[in-house]
Amino acid sequence: MMLFENFYEQCQLIEKKRTPDGLGGFTTTWEPGPEFMAAVIKDSSLQARVAQKEGVTEVYTVTFSKGLDLEFHDVFRRAKDGLTYRVTSNVKDSETPDGAGFQFGQATAERWDLPK
Repeated sequence: MMLFENFYEQCQLIEKKRTPDGLGGFTTTWEPGPEFMAAVIKDSSLQARVAQKEGVTEVYTVTFSKGLDLEFHDVFRRAKDGLTYRVTSNVKDSETPDGAGFQFGQATAERWDLPK
């Protein structure tokens, strides 16, 4: 087990589902999807703290096993506290190369509340 895997916690994708409302529009619901393990760490750099004071949402780094297909704007919930996050980067840009001795991917995410 790699050191970063000690920080892994249970998470679950939350999938957006649209169904016709019968009046020409759609009803949007958010439904639980697949579970996965990830480390979700808050960015506490000076730049992140200044941005947060100016109204930018909290920023996190999410580390997970390589091959997890998180995509830009995917939404997931951390099991231990029920907090919800939205991916804000392209995961494919932050994966270890195939020849690396350890394999993981990373993404940035923001704290995000599901729309009502």
